[in-house]
Amino acid sequence: MRADAVRGHLDGLLLAVLEPGPLHGYAIITAVQQRSGGALELRTGTVYPALNRLERLGLLRSGWQAEGERRRRCYELTEAGKRALTAERSGWAAFTRAIGSVLNPGGAR
Repeated sequence: MRADAVRGHLDGLLLAVLEPGPLHGYAIITAVQQRSGGALELRTGTVYPALNRLERLGLLRSGWQAEGERRRRCYELTEAGKRALTAERSGWAAFTRAIGSVLNPGGAR
């Protein structure tokens, strides 16, 4: 899949993989890849700035967790993040309906 296919949908992807619970950055990248069946491979240079931005917006909160001698920053959804994810899902459904109407006029959606 083209790298630019994620553009405009990254926030929703990140919020969705954090819905079940807190994850650290690499686990977030892995979750997106696994949930997409390997079709989406996010780069750390894309993910970490987005996580920081979502945290500044109040959609995520983070904290440090120790795993052995290693410390990792873990991210989780806030209540505002849960509402934003609901809005992302609604927007995605409307978007796919509209595109489907153009690509498959009169076809099954």
